[in-house]
Amino acid sequence: MEMKKRISLELRNRTPAEVAELVVDNCRSSDGEIEGLTDEFKELEFLSMVNVGLTSLAKLPSLPKLRKLELSDNNISGALETLAEKCANLTYLNLSGNKIKELSTLEALQNLKNLKSLDLFNCEITTLEDYRESIFELLPQVTYLDGFDAEDNEAPDSEADDDGESHEFGHTLIADYAHPSMDTEIVCKYTSLSHYFLYHYADDDDEDGEEGAGHLGEYEEEEEEDEEGSEGGEVGLSYLMKEDIQDEEDDDDYVEEEEEEGEEEAEVRGEKRKRAAEDEGEDDDEDDD
Repeated sequence: MEMKKRISLELRNRTPAEVAELVVDNCRSSDGEIEGLTDEFKELEFLSMVNVGLTSLAKLPSLPKLRKLELSDNNISGALETLAEKCANLTYLNLSGNKIKELSTLEALQNLKNLKSLDLFNCEITTLEDYRESIFELLPQVTYLDGFDAEDNEAPDSEADDDGESHEFGHTLIADYAHPSMDTEIVCKYTSLSHYFLYHYADDDDEDGEEGAGHLGEYEEEEEEDEEGSEGGEVGLSYLMKEDIQDEEDDDDYVEEEEEEGEEEAEVRGEKRKRAAEDEGEDDDEDDD
């Protein structure tokens, strides 16, 4: 999906000035440039453009309230001066997975006086000798680099997610799309909620060409299968119970048959003893004669 169209969809009947968080991960930018994002998004505080094919930030509009910017998994290699010019109040910047190789490329970030957290995972610059020490020296305002401070203390969750506050967009996304079994608070801890969502729960186009269906349909199928399995389990249990009852009845019939056979045998033995006694009586009469 093109970035411009995606941004239009994410407005959700709101004006750009009403949007505080915007996630357009995994869409496609034309010629590696930002498109569809304008100065009208003046209240924007969180912006995520993960894996959209960006090579340049030249068309980034003025976003004076922007505090968190996700730009991971793009092809940005430099020209970061735009960030200080257009987003002067940034406190968190994620440039992981881009083509940043030299320390000099990051010099432009010195003008981001409020920058506290910077992520450069999977950038070539991380292979440089004394990489961490060099970054902290170059950017003294940065407290956390790749999630850890200069003393290797891990950044608290509050640093990673707006002082512990979940994003409004994230709650909207989960309420609209998430499977009921999902834990909302756990999902909200992902820094890039849309990134999580698109990879796990919704593809842009499903087999029927219906946008946004993706794995949600699979959840419904799984739920139906579970219900069918549950019903099958109940039937199986009923069947087994019936079999057990039938076995008990058969056992009772067998016991009754044994009792009847025992009674018949006792009667036969009684008849034999009676006939034997009569025969003995006849023999005694004959002897007397």
